[in-house]
Amino acid sequence: MTTGLPASTAAPATAPTTPPPQLSLSADEARRIALRAQGLLGAPDRRAGVRGVLRHLGAVQLDTISVLARSHELVPYARLGAVGREAVDAAYWTGTHSFEYWSHAACVLPIEEWPHFSFRRRAFRERGHRWHRMRDREGSCAAVRDRLRAEGPLTTAELGGGRNGGEWWDWSESKIAVEWLLDIGEVIVTERRGWKRVYDLAERAVPDSLFHDDLDEHECLRRLVAQAGAAMGVATRADLADYHRLKAEQVDAVVADTGLVPVEVRGWPRRAWADPAALENPPRGRHRTTLLSPFDSLIWDRPRTERIFGFIHRLEAYVPKPKRVHGYFAMPLLAGGRLCGRVDPAREGTTLVARQLSMHGAKAVEPMARALGEAAAWVGCDAVRVERCDPEELRPELRKALDALGV
Repeated sequence: MTTGLPASTAAPATAPTTPPPQLSLSADEARRIALRAQGLLGAPDRRAGVRGVLRHLGAVQLDTISVLARSHELVPYARLGAVGREAVDAAYWTGTHSFEYWSHAACVLPIEEWPHFSFRRRAFRERGHRWHRMRDREGSCAAVRDRLRAEGPLTTAELGGGRNGGEWWDWSESKIAVEWLLDIGEVIVTERRGWKRVYDLAERAVPDSLFHDDLDEHECLRRLVAQAGAAMGVATRADLADYHRLKAEQVDAVVADTGLVPVEVRGWPRRAWADPAALENPPRGRHRTTLLSPFDSLIWDRPRTERIFGFIHRLEAYVPKPKRVHGYFAMPLLAGGRLCGRVDPAREGTTLVARQLSMHGAKAVEPMARALGEAAAWVGCDAVRVERCDPEELRPELRKALDALGV
């Protein structure tokens, strides 16, 4: 996804000399550390709920695609189980607990991270524009500010409409203005209604203790890299940069100040950094069996996914149908701490349809059935139908396992 994020305007710092690794980890240890850090190994923190998941991950990606559910709903579901979808939205959008901004992509972020993105807001201001240029910047921005100040939070439609009548990128002047004010931090999105952004004045919506841009670039980057390291458990420089879409040199400039520990992961071609808390105790507990959104932060970085799990995954929603290999919205199956299959789901009434399904051997049959059964119940389906099954010879065993679950 192209986000149009501006480059940092600060002169890049000289990368410090990387200290030698303090610890050597096996690839299997690194995989388990990553799973626990992402909340997919060990007992889930149900008391903290969806907001706890968001705070721990630091970012939950948003996307328009809705098959079983939207991706920001699938992420807490994968960790907590069948939490109600209305409860998920309420956790994100009720009260000022989170906001929407540009991180890995368009993401829901904990409100505590508002100051951390001041470097990005400043960079937008200094660049002066994003994708669109306004005909009357001052007048259009003033009109949006006045409407929000007088009427409270508003959607694009309530501000006058999003498009001029042409293609999707043919934005209206008010849409360009409010998105620009969002980029530079004068406006904030703390709610979505029917998938529409609801805009408010940041000065009104952000808690006073957080409403500032006092952090310099080094401190913003230091906090974001430290947060990414904690959310991933163990990560290379490229992994740390990708989590919040930073540049490699920005990671280099701050990583020594984050408290992350330089480690070697045997089999990884690059040096890694580990969260010291993740190294204190070996990961233990129950592995979650679930279907993952392609935008889940465990797997949103495809090179990292391949390195950790030996699993090549691509989102094919935008690939022409005849060229798709695994389907429109193939969701990887996580079981036993490994990615061992995938399914392209759909819904027809109260039937969950596995349009295309693949499993890595007979050991994946029972976990696949369990994941499909749980997902079906979560979205209000009482039956599962499998269309394409690869390998086909596993279909009878899968059907038997699904029948045993009553779906």
